[in-house]
Amino acid sequence: MKVNRGRFILLTLLIAHWVVPQAVSADQPERETATFGGGCYWCVEAVFQRIEGVSNVRPGFMGGRTKNPTYQQVLTGRTGHVEVIQFEYDPDVVSYDTLLQVFWRTHDPTTKNRQGPDFGPQYRSVVFAHTDQQREVASEYKRLLNRQQAFKSPIVTTIERSATFYPTDADHQNFFNRNRDNPYCESYIVPKLKKLQTLFPSQLKQGAGTSEKVE
Repeated sequence: MKVNRGRFILLTLLIAHWVVPQAVSADQPERETATFGGGCYWCVEAVFQRIEGVSNVRPGFMGGRTKNPTYQQVLTGRTGHVEVIQFEYDPDVVSYDTLLQVFWRTHDPTTKNRQGPDFGPQYRSVVFAHTDQQREVASEYKRLLNRQQAFKSPIVTTIERSATFYPTDADHQNFFNRNRDNPYCESYIVPKLKKLQTLFPSQLKQGAGTSEKVE
């Protein structure tokens, strides 16, 4: 695969120092779409709701065979779908490189079909690329992370082309903001948000934290 030399150098420096990259140039579209799967979509939704430049964060399903799957169908692990979040972002505010960094550092991308207490293919780590550029950047970034041994084990995140996105039921949307005291939120989402605050303070929306409601 042919890789742009300038972007390769940028990513190399990024991996070597774990520095959040600057926003991309202003000649890109005002809004772009990204889709990530990193375990329970409640967790990933709460993380990206708090990133400056991100909007319209929606949990749902992607990558399966069944049309209009229900949560209970996906939960069986037999439909082929993954729990994901899809959102829009302003590339003048936050770059796709930064979004990838947030994604990979706020879940465990080295465990196949598992995140914390959640098991099954519906919880696998995946980047669904909406453009060839997203696919190229995510693939090269993953290779560099593995080459630099950024994690104790190799990254198993798959890089796939985006497919039909099916939003989940209203009861599963904006879950953390509506269920802050839920035991699952306390045990698994709050620690992720604390880690987010520590690693990416400059990328957070104003007032974003573990108790504030940010949408």
